[in-house]
Amino acid sequence: MMPGRRTKTCCCLLPMNEDNGRFLLLAVFIILYLIAGATVFSTIERPSEALAHNRWNTILRNFSHTFNISILELRTFLKDYETAMAAGIRADALRPRWDFTGSFYFVGTVVSTIGFGMTTPATIAGKVFLIFYGLFGCAGTILFFNLFLERLISLLAFVMKACHERRLRRNGLLPPTVRRGSSVSEVDSLVGWKPSVYHVMLILGIFAITLSCCASAMYTPVEGWNYIDSLYYCFVTFSTIGFGDLVSSQNAVYQYQGLYRFGNFMFILLGVCCIYSLFNVISIVIKQVLNWLLKKFRCRCCNKCHKSNTRLGRRNAITPGARFRRNPLSVETDGNYDSDTEGRRLSGEMISMRDLTASNKVSLAILQKQLSETANGYPRTVCINTRQNGFSGGVGALAIMNNRLAETSDSR
Repeated sequence: MMPGRRTKTCCCLLPMNEDNGRFLLLAVFIILYLIAGATVFSTIERPSEALAHNRWNTILRNFSHTFNISILELRTFLKDYETAMAAGIRADALRPRWDFTGSFYFVGTVVSTIGFGMTTPATIAGKVFLIFYGLFGCAGTILFFNLFLERLISLLAFVMKACHERRLRRNGLLPPTVRRGSSVSEVDSLVGWKPSVYHVMLILGIFAITLSCCASAMYTPVEGWNYIDSLYYCFVTFSTIGFGDLVSSQNAVYQYQGLYRFGNFMFILLGVCCIYSLFNVISIVIKQVLNWLLKKFRCRCCNKCHKSNTRLGRRNAITPGARFRRNPLSVETDGNYDSDTEGRRLSGEMISMRDLTASNKVSLAILQKQLSETANGYPRTVCINTRQNGFSGGVGALAIMNNRLAETSDSR
């Protein structure tokens, strides 16, 4: 049996490429995560919902009996009140929904995809305009979030690199002649260094928690919420979930109203940008977990597959496609050779060691240049694998994290 046919009968647990395997594992994880979340929330919230429903039916019956009003008429009145609530009418005095400041608050929740839902267009013209307005507004805001993420990661990388270089100099691992910021320090001392994705996640997590606590300390006395509700509102808003059960800056009058509205806007803006960045870093960590699972699930090939590889695993013997499938940079091998050992090939089973050494030198030089440029924040101009398409390095926030963080380079 040919070796190529043996590999087809390999009992791999995931007979697919790495990208499809990662996608499948993530889809299974999301489904299981949704099932687990639905189970937990159903267990926690369902008894409270049933109790509130029974209490409300009791109140309706008592009210109907006391004031001699039929249940049908009372439910019709309550339905009209629900319609009024959807239009922005409340029992308490609230701010106008569609003045300039209210409209500005509305479009801010639209383009940031928060979507509280407490204000919605009621006219046909407003609904049609919102479709086109949200199309370009959401796209531009997502681009802004990505650019914010890129600059935030660059800032964190600069600070962490300075701390790393200082620690190396303190431990005597850097020569004393190397000064901070010099070209020698940038090229020789920290070639290929990148900040750890876990350290960046920790810093962003601390910053997000601090920002949420500060914002909650402002919302608690001004809005009259308790501190837990304020933290809940901060997470729902900053993560752009936007349920709308709690909405800030909706009362008609506040003390120091202008200052409070400005602080509310700044907290929401910084919170959304920070949580967006944190979510992208967490997604990279999830990707690392998926890569680890793929390595565990990937078959190391059965004994039949190992037999063909051990026969070809002789010293200085390399299969023709093993090296150059991963490295398309080729060196010209045709022509006259000075000796038989320099250009020897055995029926396509071996390649010249001179060609292999030259190819490795070229690949190593390009790789060192790429790592140096990435560590210092320079744009990448060289791609090692030219056969990959333009989306091989990721798109959007994922590409930013892959290029600037350390642990992501191993999975590419």
